[in-house]
Amino acid sequence: MNRKIRTYAIIWAILLAFFNLICFVTPQEIGGMRTFGGAFWVGYLGITAAFLGQLVCAYFALRQSDRQKLFYRIPLIRISYVGLLLMFAVGGLVMTIPNLPNWAGVLACALVLAFTAIAVLKANAAAELVEGADAAAKTETAFLRGITAQAEQLSAFAVSTEAKAQCRKVYEALRYSDPCSTPALAETEAQIIDAFLDFQNAIKSARSGEEAAAKLLALIAQRSAQCKAGK
Repeated sequence: MNRKIRTYAIIWAILLAFFNLICFVTPQEIGGMRTFGGAFWVGYLGITAAFLGQLVCAYFALRQSDRQKLFYRIPLIRISYVGLLLMFAVGGLVMTIPNLPNWAGVLACALVLAFTAIAVLKANAAAELVEGADAAAKTETAFLRGITAQAEQLSAFAVSTEAKAQCRKVYEALRYSDPCSTPALAETEAQIIDAFLDFQNAIKSARSGEEAAAKLLALIAQRSAQCKAGK
């Protein structure tokens, strides 16, 4: 259990204990009404269920070690907290209204719990959808980020001014290319990788990389044209 969850659980336990203290220290007879009657237990169980649900939501949100994922799960805590407050209001009325039929109390509490559960499920689904989109975006841009980083480092191996200029041209071409990749670009990107390896070998072995650079730049330009055509 990480520190965030432990701290939250301690606060949660204190609030639950305080709620129980209020419930069971209150005199059993208030204005002729039996406090521990059937409607009392309906409201009490409804609020306790809301407490437990809120703790579960907080656990699933706070267990995320990645800050971005934690940010996406914050609505789970917020919605469950609002649901708990709403349950406090409805459950409190159910517990204190004289001669309230049990069925009315059960229906009121069930509606609040159902509303909160649906809202929480929607928030979790939205968080998973956004996370999936982020993961897809990272995958789509991984190819160009990786090869651009290699191109930037390649100039350190260039031994001549001409070779350094070629490395610079390749790096700039990759740097300003569309970062998003699609299945339609797979063949061209495979050719770019092969051409880049040829260019890299030429630079590192102090051979002329002019021909390899020209081929690589042509393939990068072809990929850029394909990106524009696909939009």
